[in-house]
Amino acid sequence: MSGGEAAKGTSRQGTLSAVRIATRVAELGRAITRAYQGRRVDVVVMMDRGFMFAADLIRQLDAQVVCHFVGAEVRDVEQGGHARREVSFGAGPNVKGRDVLVVDAVLDSGVTQEFLLRRLGDTQPRSLRMAVLLDKPEQRRVALEPDYFGFRTASNGLWVGYGLAASNGMGRNQRALSTKPLEAKRARPKK
Repeated sequence: MSGGEAAKGTSRQGTLSAVRIATRVAELGRAITRAYQGRRVDVVVMMDRGFMFAADLIRQLDAQVVCHFVGAEVRDVEQGGHARREVSFGAGPNVKGRDVLVVDAVLDSGVTQEFLLRRLGDTQPRSLRMAVLLDKPEQRRVALEPDYFGFRTASNGLWVGYGLAASNGMGRNQRALSTKPLEAKRARPKK
């Protein structure tokens, strides 16, 4: 993305109105359409958080689109006294020779998205790109940058609305996005 496009997509904590989101999604749709130059696009949607953003973004693409939906199973496990996170997906789509766009709502640590991109890359797509609505680069734990992002944002809040849920599972149906403070992690009692 050009510097001008990136500057439009910068946001600190607060609220992103439905109009601002729709305007930015339309801009992303035009940029993605230009990049694919009328070729078919296989869109891989990460379902838990990306469904609403993906639906709006896909409607902005002027290209033939085939949708694939994946859900990540993420679990924390302890092995050898060390905690680690495991990510797994069901059977992924075969996208050999295809132009692939992975769509998710939030890119924070990047661990899950990197795993999916590697897995899709193993099937030898023609191209492999990623679009996210919210990019939280301060949280990144892997060397991964989105090809397209709606808004760069700070990492010290939980965005709720536009398909993203609060910690109680509520709020996905709100048209705007707003931040809620992150709950402090409770200290585990010592044994």
